[in-house]
Order: sequence, then C-alpha cells, then structure tokens
Amino acid sequence: MRDAIRSGTLETGTRLPPVRDLAWKLGITPGTVARAYKMAAEEGLVETTVGRGTFVTGNLVTELPDDPLLNLTTPDYLDFRAVRVPDIGQDTYIRQVMMELGRGGAHRYLDYPTVQTDYAARAAVAQWIGVDRAGRFGADEVVLGLGAQNSVMMALQTILHGATPVIVTESLAYPGVRHAARLLRAQLIGVEMDEHGLRPDRLEEVLRRHGGQVLLTAPEAHSPTTTHTPLERKQQIANLARKYQLQIIEDDCHCVTRSETPAYRALCPERAWFVSSLSKSVSASLRFGYAVAPRGLSAQARQVAQSSFYGISQPILDIAAVLIRSGQAETFRSQVEDIICDRVRVAVNVLGQWDIAWRKTLPFLWLKLPQGWRGSTFARACEAEGIRVKPADEFALPDGQAPNAVRISLDPNSDATEFEGALKRMSCLLEAPPLNVDL
Repeated sequence: MRDAIRSGTLETGTRLPPVRDLAWKLGITPGTVARAYKMAAEEGLVETTVGRGTFVTGNLVTELPDDPLLNLTTPDYLDFRAVRVPDIGQDTYIRQVMMELGRGGAHRYLDYPTVQTDYAARAAVAQWIGVDRAGRFGADEVVLGLGAQNSVMMALQTILHGATPVIVTESLAYPGVRHAARLLRAQLIGVEMDEHGLRPDRLEEVLRRHGGQVLLTAPEAHSPTTTHTPLERKQQIANLARKYQLQIIEDDCHCVTRSETPAYRALCPERAWFVSSLSKSVSASLRFGYAVAPRGLSAQARQVAQSSFYGISQPILDIAAVLIRSGQAETFRSQVEDIICDRVRVAVNVLGQWDIAWRKTLPFLWLKLPQGWRGSTFARACEAEGIRVKPADEFALPDGQAPNAVRISLDPNSDATEFEGALKRMSCLLEAPPLNVDL
C-alpha cells in the first residue's frame, strides 16, 4: 500500500476498499487489514472518516494525536493520575550540590560532554544498581539518557530495523510504550498476562505469528496492574528470547525498592537491556536515566545517544554523580520507600473491600471496578469530586481492549487527611454505580 501510494499507482483521493472486502479478496484476516490501514493513517498516507471510508491522502503527518504523556498538576484537583516522588528535601540538597560545584567542580561547563567527562556518572550508576541486579557489568556498558523514557527510546533505536519493525509488550502498558512505537513507526503487539506477568505460551505464539525484534516489558513493577514477574517466569521468557533472537528491554523505572529478583540483563546479558532512572526514587527534575546495554552493544547505543542529543549536560552529570557517590540518593530512596509504604497502608485500609491489586512498595494500586462502572465513567465521577485518576483505556494498546479498571497513584505530597478523605470519597462512589449503564 505504501509503495503504491508513493509511486502514484494509488492517487490522492482514491477510496480504499472496506476492511472486510479487502481481507476477503487477499485471503487474510480483517484484523491484519485494519492494522495496515491504521499504520498507513499514522504515516499520513491515508485518512479514515467514520461513515465515509478510507481515502488516500499521500501527505506527511503534521501533528501527533492529542495523547499527552506528561501528567500536569491541576491546582483544583488531587492528582491521583501521575506517579510523583515525595518532597523530602531533595530540592535543598540539589541546590547545595550546585553551589559546591560552582565553587570548583571537576569539570568546566563550556564544551560538550564526552565519554571521559560522563565517566564518573556512569560509574556512579553502576554503584547505584549494585552487584548482581543486572548481572556483571562496568561503567563502559552504561549509556546515559534523559530519563527512563528517553533511555528506552535510545535502546529501541539501537535495536529496531526494517520498514515495519515489531515491538512486543504487555497487553496493558504504560502510555510511554505507545508514544515510543508511534515515533519509531513500529508495530506494537500485546501479549496476554496473568497474575505473574507475561504468559510465556502467549509470547511464543505472538513471536511465531508476528515475529518481533524486541520485548519491552516492566516485570518488576508493572504499571498499571502492579504485577511482579517471579524468577522462574523470567527464566522461561529469557529462554524464548534466545530461541527467537529477541532482545529484551526491561523498564524498571517504577521500582523504588531494592529488588532481589535478577533483571533480564543478569539472566541473558547478551540480549537484555536494563533501563531505569532517578525520577521515581530521587528527583524527576534532573531527567537522569540510564541503560545497561547487552554485551557488545554499548558503543552502538552511545552512538545513537550522541546522534540524538549529544549527551546529558555536564552539570546534571556532576549533580547525579555527587548524589549517588555521597550516599544521599540512597537515603532519599529509602525515605521515599517508607512514605510509599505508609500511603499504601492507608489506601488498603480504605479501599480494601474492593477488588484492588497492590504491593507495599509501589506508589499506585490497580482497582477493578464493580459492576455498573466503566473506567472512563468512574474517572469522570472522581473528577467531579476533585480527584483525578487514570482509567484503564489509557493503558490499552491501539488494537487492544481495556478492562473496567483504573490506576490510582497514591499522591505522596498531599496532606494526609486530604489524601484519606479522597480515598473515602472514591469508596462511596464505588458503592453507588450510575443507573442505566450499558453493561
């Protein structure tokens, strides 16, 4: 279709056959045709209008869909949508570090960062991750990015190739996964989950059917479902990665605690990436993220990073290095974990009668709604009460379905009484679903 439109064989204004008609003619499933039409629309090759059909436009995409990734705070609402780090004095400490660096730091703030000037920060990251979590590695295998999302993009750009690359991920995924796939013109295929995360049998089925160059997954702290993938399941998936020549990107950004479960980078270091940041445990303002690359791929990933943004600014590199090497980052992380545990305890006490999934060190919980509620309807009802939550459809893949559920982030910076009161208002809403809802 792409070749025909670009060559002029299919002229601008041409109406394409309905999905089912073309599927019948080609002897393939309607779902395959629908995905092709959707990808063509995202590339600006066609335009689909409800009731009229799909027409060739041949134009480039001039703007992305209105699907913002960043959750902006709204003064009149309690924000239970975004996962934010608690305020425990990071601002004051970072300002002190900046002043100390200004009085005579190790680097001049004049030229571009290099592999020499960012070495201290990369070595600090290796110290921060610790021994054995991501396997044996050194500073040379660490590639730095502007937060975890940027580091994931960097890893994907290193891995993906071909006209229509395939990214495999969980059937419900953090919205950043959709944004990354859209920007890279990649096809996103979801894999069914159970209580232990991705199902290996469903993953193998997807790989046989669709192929797949990379699995992008959050096994330690899955957003939105809170699912944790145990070691045995991870070993099964690592074996599939070897069998199907699949690379794995493990996005660990929502994990605040010190996990004892080895990352995929430890289980299959030749084909797994470990990605995280300081955003959820220390400070999101720094935009300091990192990827531990598979063996032999760090130089290629570093070249991708340099081609994209030249590297993290030297002042941020130095601040992050001081935070980690001084032990202050670990102090902040530990305090953040304590605050999360306290908020989770309060939330479970208030909402425990409902179908919630939670873990004591995760800053959000997953609420499966009782009969009569839909995710979007419940989110609107909460908003009327001055509370913003995230419905499940915001985590669904383009071709996927969303359960009747919401993710509730446990706002760590709101007043404790206000926080508990908001949860109680939610519980009251759950007890009184709207009438005349189409189930």
